[in-house]
Amino acid sequence: MSTVIQAYRFALDPTTGQEHDLRSHCGGQRFAFNWGLARVKANLDQRAAERSYGIDDTDVTPSVGWSAYSLRKDWNQAKGESAPWWGENSKEAYSSGLANLATALSNWSGSRSGKRKGPKVHFPRFKGKRGTLSCRFTTGAFGLADGDRRHVKLPRIGIVRTHESTRKLARRVESGTARIRSATVSFTRGRWFVSFSVDVERPAPSPAGSTSVVGVDLGIKSLAVLSTGEVIANPRHLERAQKELRRLGRQGARRVGPDRRTRQEPSNRWRKTQSRIARLHASVANARQDGLHKLSTRLVAEHTTVVVEDLNVAGMVRNRRLARHIAGVGMGEFRRQLAYKADRHGGSILVADRWYPSSKTCSACGVVKAKLRLSERIYICDGCGLRIDRDLNAARNLAALTEASSPSCGATENEPDGNPRKTRTARATGTATGRPAPTGAGQRRHREASTRDTFLHVS
Repeated sequence: MSTVIQAYRFALDPTTGQEHDLRSHCGGQRFAFNWGLARVKANLDQRAAERSYGIDDTDVTPSVGWSAYSLRKDWNQAKGESAPWWGENSKEAYSSGLANLATALSNWSGSRSGKRKGPKVHFPRFKGKRGTLSCRFTTGAFGLADGDRRHVKLPRIGIVRTHESTRKLARRVESGTARIRSATVSFTRGRWFVSFSVDVERPAPSPAGSTSVVGVDLGIKSLAVLSTGEVIANPRHLERAQKELRRLGRQGARRVGPDRRTRQEPSNRWRKTQSRIARLHASVANARQDGLHKLSTRLVAEHTTVVVEDLNVAGMVRNRRLARHIAGVGMGEFRRQLAYKADRHGGSILVADRWYPSSKTCSACGVVKAKLRLSERIYICDGCGLRIDRDLNAARNLAALTEASSPSCGATENEPDGNPRKTRTARATGTATGRPAPTGAGQRRHREASTRDTFLHVS
């Protein structure tokens, strides 16, 4: 048996009073976050100003601790004056806000010092009332209602009804194979949700008798093309909802909305239109999530190894012509689901290198094309004359990576100069990517080397 952390999410159906309490708790978390951030930011600005005056580091204002413990200790001393209404909510509302701030500051500090890998993390920003409403409970009376599978318990809020049955989690809790660790309430797309973080005991996955490998090539024209030849059609949920979204957008523009300058309150018709827009977006997101779950579950159940590409989705959505289509596929969410489901089923997921030319490489002979336009949907090999669908060819190349012994994770034959697996300077000027030569230090070094060779030849 192995213990894993799994989330169980249920839609809530709170009463008017309970919804007010939920919003109050979420507002308390936001207030504590902003209070701690203002305190830390003022201290950092004061220390920076004193240093600019030439004051020694030993004489500047002492720094403020931003660990969760330090922030919570300072909050308990100042809450009577800063938030005299703090007793209306559970203490967990403020503790969760300060814990989130401590995590954000730690990520910023680690990114600044180079200890944290990944993209650069900016300094935390203040949270506004229009942001996402959420609150986390780690202590207190929370969990499932005793003897009732249509209600949950939350601290200071009480018993809240759910839209769906909680029997899946209740059966595990009653059998002793699950333990609820925390509960997080959030308001998303016009509906309240509660998500329980649960320690679940699962039997260790048994080793598969036979190995099966599948390559998955994600795209826009088709949601996915498998190396087995199967094509998963793109349902295009967002595109199908565009007509109704545009109509509702025009309808909302004709009605009286809020105005912060004149403090004008929105009309009831405007609120109804915005509610319909939110429900339509929720329907699209739920349909997309359901399709990705079904596909990822089927792939890890039928195959022991799934090979996908390391796509730069953040860079792909910068294309204003394809951004909405790429975002509507959910490529990042699909890879996330594959990762944890493959581990749960005892399989594995192999991520190909971002610069591996899966589309430009011939799946039959291994010849790499120098250039391949996006409009060329049929791949024609210049070496062996293979004629195959572009996406199917890429999927087969991905599946073949499990058999490649090269350390470059997919090196093929007849690689031209400047293959994407080479150095950054060579890759930028190579013919495999079709990129122009950089205008930076790379060209200067090339000119300096040419000048030295000329001098040597003349001398």
